[in-house]
Amino acid sequence: MGIESENIIALYERHADAWAQARLLENTLYEKPWLDHFCVLLPDGGWVLDCGCGAGEPIARYLNQRGYAVMGVDSSPAMVRMFQARLPEQRAVVADMRTLCLPESFHGILAWDSFFHLDHSDQRKIFRIFRNHAARGAALMFTSGPSHGEIVGQLEGEPLYHASLDAAEYRHLLEEQGFAVVNHQVEDQSCLGRTVWLAQLR
Repeated sequence: MGIESENIIALYERHADAWAQARLLENTLYEKPWLDHFCVLLPDGGWVLDCGCGAGEPIARYLNQRGYAVMGVDSSPAMVRMFQARLPEQRAVVADMRTLCLPESFHGILAWDSFFHLDHSDQRKIFRIFRNHAARGAALMFTSGPSHGEIVGQLEGEPLYHASLDAAEYRHLLEEQGFAVVNHQVEDQSCLGRTVWLAQLR
């Protein structure tokens, strides 16, 4: 699945408008319970790094409405432009999370429906990048697959790559970087079947 995994950035750039419009048409924040759990671990007025921020709707907007500053990072320039148009008071940059190196540290790091587009090798490496951007006691939340493997879905009729490690390896990688698992649910049906990890830097 090498070709599909290498095409993620170009795929989202081609279909940024369609992806953003589809999300708006859903007209629901099914992630809200998890985002609220995430927010419990953040200080008032804290700063969140949203890796794979997309167009900023609805997740970054919800976090901002709750009083948090959000810095969006996305590899698609079109997505970043939409983020900046929708949340002009928040920062957003075009960057690949696999090579992210910002001077700031954050109270919360979010990689919702973005981290799982990386292949196994890149997923193993990125926990150090998360740690390098985490302030003391920072929260980290990301979605993965339910078990080790690779699958290819679709975005606007084109192949869309996803990968996952197994739960034991995620726990090891988190612990290696000093994160303790706070909550983990496999295929949470209240969140459209997402497998979610919530951790905090010790």
